Amino acid sequence: MAAPSNQPPFSLGGRVALVTGSSTGLGKATARCLGRAGATVAVNYANDPSRAEAAVAELRATGARADLFRADVTKEADIDRMFTEIEGSLGPVDIVVVNATPAQPLKPIEDYDWDFYQQMLDFFVKSPYLLARRALPGMKARRHGRLINVTSEVFHLGVAPFSAYVAAKGGQTGWSRSMCHELAPFGITVNMIAPGWIPVERHVNDAQADKDAYLATVPLGRWGKPDEVGWAAVYLASAEAAFVTGQTIAVNGGKTCW
Repeated sequence: MAAPSNQPPFSLGGRVALVTGSSTGLGKATARCLGRAGATVAVNYANDPSRAEAAVAELRATGARADLFRADVTKEADIDRMFTEIEGSLGPVDIVVVNATPAQPLKPIEDYDWDFYQQMLDFFVKSPYLLARRALPGMKARRHGRLINVTSEVFHLGVAPFSAYVAAKGGQTGWSRSMCHELAPFGITVNMIAPGWIPVERHVNDAQADKDAYLATVPLGRWGKPDEVGWAAVYLASAEAAFVTGQTIAVNGGKTCW
């Protein structure tokens, strides 16, 4: 679908975007970029109201229209309630960015238990499924929609010892590829953004030696910026990307190439 003639390229004016887990980190940056592109943004959080309120205030200070919605995006009832609240407050959801994530410890397989594996699957397979299922009736009726899954370079690199997270990200990637075929006839695109290690708030206590070792493997020779993930989401959400579906944009300075 071509961009309306009265809007500049990559404008998201008139669109409503939901970004899960967007009170901090890459989700917060993505919400900020979508808002700067003109989208009305539904900021989602689960556990920290004060941090979430500060994120929304920061977003509104840029001139964006935004509101805050609490939900555990691994629970169907929470998602249904959240969508009903968004639709009543902001309007129908046009763009869903699946970003929320739990902690991601690196452990040998003997140190994981199935409950941890299940948590990974809940966030990266169950949550995208539940969010899409709730968003799709409206998107299909309007014959327009954008589903954007934030995956990770770890699936392509086979990072170890990280089996639970890598397996769940693989499931999310496979689900997205299948859904792009299923939803293309309705004008709905399904794409992925695969960031590398981009330091955000939760990395503040990571070991400097680990950071140095990772940075040494980045071909561009610098750290990525959270907004660089956000601008990739803006592109995929835009009318200009209407013929792009089933694709992965790696935002990692060239660590993975295909």
